[in-house]
Amino acid sequence: MKKVLIGLTGGLAGGKSTVAGLFREAGFLVVDADRLVAELYLPGAKGTAKLVELFGPGILGPDQGVDKAALAARIFSDAAQRKQVEAAIHPLVRERFREIAEKAEGVAVYEATLLVESGHAKDFDFIVTVEAPAQLRLARAVARGMSEEQARARLLAQGDGAVRLDGAHRVIDNSGGVEHLKHEVATLIAELRGICGELEVHPLKAPETAAPAT
Repeated sequence: MKKVLIGLTGGLAGGKSTVAGLFREAGFLVVDADRLVAELYLPGAKGTAKLVELFGPGILGPDQGVDKAALAARIFSDAAQRKQVEAAIHPLVRERFREIAEKAEGVAVYEATLLVESGHAKDFDFIVTVEAPAQLRLARAVARGMSEEQARARLLAQGDGAVRLDGAHRVIDNSGGVEHLKHEVATLIAELRGICGELEVHPLKAPETAAPAT
């Protein structure tokens, strides 16, 4: 069976995770970069060691894993430190995804926010971005429990989306309701199957990874 790598991206509260769920329902293997990051931030993991090198042991929580709240507060207010973290962690996340995708057959989807901005869109056969207006995404993020200040900082850190749009093969519009989004994704899935030729998509399971921290 032909193997196809799809990069799925989008900004904060744009609907990327919802689209990932619809891909899973279609039988695609979907690997969430945030889940892999959570694995890398566990006590003794490679990512934890990298961040201790950068920031010292003060970045650790009581369990000796990365204190994600402290890290977020640090990097979303300092672009230089954010880039340091991205340069250290993103290669480890991509390496783990490649390990998982290598063991799978068919379609493997990598769900990541800064996929195009990090310059690694070329590693994928097809890039999909899920988009909605910034004000709508801000309102969604606040409705989910994020403070407006935090949401604005994350939106600013992610940029205006122009790089994502330029690098995408397909843009999914998530400014409407759920049914509109489902229709958009169903159309895309049909197109992807056409692009992949005679590819048959079967339900796939990724190897076990650590559950994301809550």
